[in-house]
Amino acid sequence: MNTLEKLGWNEKLNEQTKLQEEQFIGRVIVQQRGQYKILSEAGEFAAKITGKFFHQIVRQEEYPAVGDWVVYTKGEQDSEASIHQVLPRKSKFSRKTVGGITEEQIVATNIDTIFIVTSLNDDLNLRRIERYILLAWESGANPVIILNKLDLCTDIEEKKRLVEEVAIGVPIIEISALKNQRIENLSTYVKDGQTVALVGSSGVGKSTLINQLIGRDVQDVGGIREDDSRGRHTTTHRELFVIPSGGIIIDTPGMREIQLTDSEDGLSSTFHDIEELAELCRYRDCTHENEPKCAVKNAIDEGTLSADRLQSYRKLQREIHYIARKENQRLQLLEKEKWKKITKSNRK
Repeated sequence: MNTLEKLGWNEKLNEQTKLQEEQFIGRVIVQQRGQYKILSEAGEFAAKITGKFFHQIVRQEEYPAVGDWVVYTKGEQDSEASIHQVLPRKSKFSRKTVGGITEEQIVATNIDTIFIVTSLNDDLNLRRIERYILLAWESGANPVIILNKLDLCTDIEEKKRLVEEVAIGVPIIEISALKNQRIENLSTYVKDGQTVALVGSSGVGKSTLINQLIGRDVQDVGGIREDDSRGRHTTTHRELFVIPSGGIIIDTPGMREIQLTDSEDGLSSTFHDIEELAELCRYRDCTHENEPKCAVKNAIDEGTLSADRLQSYRKLQREIHYIARKENQRLQLLEKEKWKKITKSNRK
């Protein structure tokens, strides 16, 4: 039987939450197209949000997501429940929805640590890792890089060095999920009361790692395409699992596109090496192009900073500024729609 504490509940949450009669606390473990599964001390329930809750929602990100704590009441059937409220989130890992719309897509919430899983094969991509780190810092959780498939790598130290150059200050752990090698090194993060989310491309071994941590096969495992070393999608939805030995882990589908949100703080945390160098430039508005006494250019010339990393920083900066402008436009439209609804309601 699961206790709320085993699901990650703590005294601070307890103090902040007031329940009415017949209401209970649960945690969302699966979300699929408006259908939810929640887990509580009373067991597992299929759940839907109430009509009142639905009409209060203005933005997509206000819907329940995997990892959320919710207030629910039991339904007519013993296995059914109604969700009345989502409790405030302490963290949320999200990205912009793919396409032109700037809505936020929440991947998982109330996370303590984000395992950014990448494989030590030809699919190792430093620019993708930078994007994941940026989103992880922005989420409010702590990123950890997991270099998987250690058993297939012959130049581990060189690849680890490359990752260290873009993951400054982020812990890096090498493992082989398939061979169960060095999995014990994750115990610092996977423990009672702590929630870990796994993110990464398809085929990097997230599902295999989940199975090893839980001690049985709960997730399907796919192979790798030989032509490009990339994996096939096996996880099709987000799901939260309780680890028998302690801890909570959230598996997520592989992301083909890692669209950023408005992540200025995450950008500074991810590229603090460049921003610290920029403080030493002669000109405050230095573009690091042709200005004299540019500390960033000097670092590139001296080989202590790669030109690719500066290029990535500029690209992400432009992307974030564009998203921020689009988001402001979207919020203005939402505000207009909200007041239209209020005006129509008052007339009636």
